Amino acid sequence: MNLIGLIPYSFTVTSHFVVTLSLSLTIFIGMNIISIRLHKLGFFALFLPAGTSLPLAFLLVPVELISYFFKPLSLAIRLFCNMMAGHTLLKVFAGFAWSLMGLSGPLFFLHLVPLAILVPLYCLELGVALIQAYVFSLLTCIYLNDAVNLH
Repeated sequence: MNLIGLIPYSFTVTSHFVVTLSLSLTIFIGMNIISIRLHKLGFFALFLPAGTSLPLAFLLVPVELISYFFKPLSLAIRLFCNMMAGHTLLKVFAGFAWSLMGLSGPLFFLHLVPLAILVPLYCLELGVALIQAYVFSLLTCIYLNDAVNLH
């Protein structure tokens, strides 16, 4: 889905926060279902590492709970921001080049400057799209591994 936005006159579905949030929430809910089915009440051991003292547990459990419930949000924001920023930058440079092409005389050749910048940016955005897909998949696997194999 990340690569679709690199096609001219199209947009990346993952550059919308609702899409990335729904993807990450679906993964989060599925991960919780799998973990609760496997571990039953042992699932809650995820929030209290073994060997933690009681005074430290009162501090550690809320921190672990907050970090656990922010996982889908951070996963969604990471993908959304990276896709939105890169594709917006590409569209701004392409629009700038298009506007400069409307000039007459020797100013017409100024459009070559943003076009020359656009080629390396396009290659960079291709790499970012591939890396973000990899990172999203890798973090999903890590979160699922944590749910299946508690600490």
